[in-house]
Amino acid sequence: MDQISTRQSLPAEPRDFGFYVDGAWVPAAERAVFTRHSPAHDVPVTRIPKCTEGDLDMAVDAARRAFDDRRWSGLSGQARAAVLLKAGALIRARAEEIAYWETLENGKPIAQARGEVLGCADMYEYASGLARSLHGDSFNNLGDGMMGLVTREPVGVVGIITPWNFPFLILCERVPYILASGCTIVVKPSEMTSATSLILAQILTEAGLPDGCMNVVTGSGSTIGQAMAEHPRIDMLSFTGSTAVGRRVVEAAGKSNFKKLGLELGGKNPQVVFADADLEDAADGVAFGIAFNTGQCCVSGSRLIVERSVADRFAEMVRDKLSRAVVGDPLDEATQIGAITTEAQNRTILFYIEKGKEEGARLICGGGALDMGQGQYIAPTIFGDVTPDMVIARDEIFGPVLTILPFDTLDEAIAIANDTDYGLAASVWTKDIDKALVVTRRVQAGRFWVNCTLAGGPELPLGGFKQSGWGREAGKYGVEEYTQIKSVHIEIGKRRPWIA
Repeated sequence: MDQISTRQSLPAEPRDFGFYVDGAWVPAAERAVFTRHSPAHDVPVTRIPKCTEGDLDMAVDAARRAFDDRRWSGLSGQARAAVLLKAGALIRARAEEIAYWETLENGKPIAQARGEVLGCADMYEYASGLARSLHGDSFNNLGDGMMGLVTREPVGVVGIITPWNFPFLILCERVPYILASGCTIVVKPSEMTSATSLILAQILTEAGLPDGCMNVVTGSGSTIGQAMAEHPRIDMLSFTGSTAVGRRVVEAAGKSNFKKLGLELGGKNPQVVFADADLEDAADGVAFGIAFNTGQCCVSGSRLIVERSVADRFAEMVRDKLSRAVVGDPLDEATQIGAITTEAQNRTILFYIEKGKEEGARLICGGGALDMGQGQYIAPTIFGDVTPDMVIARDEIFGPVLTILPFDTLDEAIAIANDTDYGLAASVWTKDIDKALVVTRRVQAGRFWVNCTLAGGPELPLGGFKQSGWGREAGKYGVEEYTQIKSVHIEIGKRRPWIA
C-alpha cells in the first residue's frame, strides 16, 4: 500500500503479548493465542493469550492477597495519590505508543486515539486528589454517652470487563478511581483490543503500584468474562457492554456471591434540535455525535429529533457535513472516520441499514459499505421519514447511522426523546435557556449536553438511567462507587448495664 507523509508504518510482525498477574508478565507459552488483524489494514498486528479459568483464578488470588494484606488499602491517601500521579505522567510519556496500538487493534483514527490517551492521563491526575479527599462523616449529636462515625472502606477485589470500542479510555474511566478507593483489580479486556490494557498494567507497576493490585487476563467473554461474573472471590464487577449481555452478568452475579455491580450498558441517545438553535453549529455537533468512533459509541447521538419547520433544511446541513468528513486509513493524521472494529459489528450495521430501507425510511446519504481497497468501512448514513416504531429508531445500531424524527412542540420532543428503553445520554440544541433547562430536567438520561455533545472530563460522573445501567463511574462518585459504608458507634465513658 502506498505510504503518505502523515501515515505511520504497520508493524513488520504482530506483537506478542503475555498476560499480567502479580506485577509480572505471564508468557503465552502452552496457551492458545488469538491473533488480532487490523480492521483497517487486514494484517495481523497482535497475538494475545487465550487465558483459562485457572489463569483467572491465579489473577484473582493475587488481587485477593494484595487486598487482604493491605499493601494498598492500608496506605495513606497521600501515598496512593503519588502512584496515580506517576501513572499519569508515564501515560503522557508513552502516549504515542499507546495510541498506535489502540489504532491498529481498534481502527479508530490515530488523532482521536492520541486525544483519548492524553485525556486518560488527566483522569489519573484528577483521581490522585480524590485519593486524599475521600472521607466519611461524624455524628456528635447522639448525646454525651455516644459518638457516631460513618467510614468509607474499599469494597475489595474488583473485576473490570471492558469492550472493544474504547479499550483504553473506558478502562481509565474506572481504574484510577478504583485504585483511589483502595481496591485491587482484575481486568478482562475484549480479546479484539487487549494490547493497551496490558500496557497500562505495566505502567502502573512502574509507577509504584504494589504487585497484585492490577492484573489483566485475556480471552473471550463467554469463558473469562462469564467466570469473572460468577467468581466468588471477586467482590464487585464493573461491566461495560450491551444491555443483553448486562442481563446475563446480573444473573451470574446473583447465582454466585451477590457481588456488587456497576453496569454501563446500551444507549439510543437523542439529539433534540430546536428551530432557534445555531443550526450551523448544531449540524456540526450532530455530525460529530454520530460519526465519532465510526458511531461505535454507547453515547453516540443516533436519534436526531428536530423541529419540523427546519427538519428538511437541517438534514441537508448534516448530510453536507458528513459528506466532507475524511474517511480512510486510521494511521493517517487527517482521517476523521476510521474502520469498523469487528467483522460481526460490520455485519450488524449493514443489516440495520438494509432494515431501514425495508421499513420505508428515506435514505438521505450513505447506505452501505465503502470500498477502500482493504479493511471494513461503512459510509455515514442518514435516514429521514423515520417513525418511532421502526426498528432503526429503537435498536442500538452501534454504527454511523442517524435516524431523523421531526416534532412540532416541546412536549412532543421530550416524549419522543424518552420513548426508548435506554437512558444513557442526550443533547439539546437551542438558544433559549428556558427550553434547554426544561429538556434537561425532563429527558431521562445520565449524561446531558446543552449546545454540545460528547463533551466530558474526569470531574463529572458517567452512567445511565433505565436499561442503560447501574451506578456511576468517574468523578468523586466514581471513587465512592467502589466503597462500602460502615456505621460505627463509640460509647463514651461507662456503659449503662443491661442487667444491674
